[in-house]
Amino acid sequence: MRIRHCGRDGVLVELDGLDQVLGLHAALRADPPTWLVELVPAATTLLVRFDPASATVDRVVEGVGAVELSTVDAAGLREVVIPVRYDGADLADVSSRTGMTEAEVVERHSRARYTVAFCGFAPGFGYLTGLDRALWLPRRETPRTRVPAGSVALADQYAGVYPRSSPGGWHILGSTDLAVWDVDRDPPALLVPGAPVRFEVVP
Repeated sequence: MRIRHCGRDGVLVELDGLDQVLGLHAALRADPPTWLVELVPAATTLLVRFDPASATVDRVVEGVGAVELSTVDAAGLREVVIPVRYDGADLADVSSRTGMTEAEVVERHSRARYTVAFCGFAPGFGYLTGLDRALWLPRRETPRTRVPAGSVALADQYAGVYPRSSPGGWHILGSTDLAVWDVDRDPPALLVPGAPVRFEVVP
């Protein structure tokens, strides 16, 4: 664990991998210090924002460094169920690359239980861990210039849902009508770090 100052009200914790990020995130969520304002997880880092009126940077660094990493705990977070039509443009290609039938790809993708590890790329885009290892594929060699909003996709070890139309290089398995990002909703993001997620097959 390496901790660096990040402005006047934050420290950036560099960790050895996503498991450690999720462990530290879970531990700080479970027993938040009085000075904690916000946690922003990423693939190998956790940004910890704090209240400068409540603690000094040195106190925060000491406190974070003493935290014992926890297991991911989704207590208090509602499971997000995402209905999916598995009609994606890359379903046949994923089937070919993995040596499975399309039905097997759908079954493995939909039976897995996911956790939102972190958010990024675009507002509301959650990187979901828990993807069946048989479906781990590198990103497309040629990204699309436009991926429709609601596209359910995978790349590397992650699954995800495109919150809005954008360029993208993930493999599209299907689509959903569920809005994972809505500025008129509070909070706007449906997929928040730590939330449990599952995909449900619909016609």
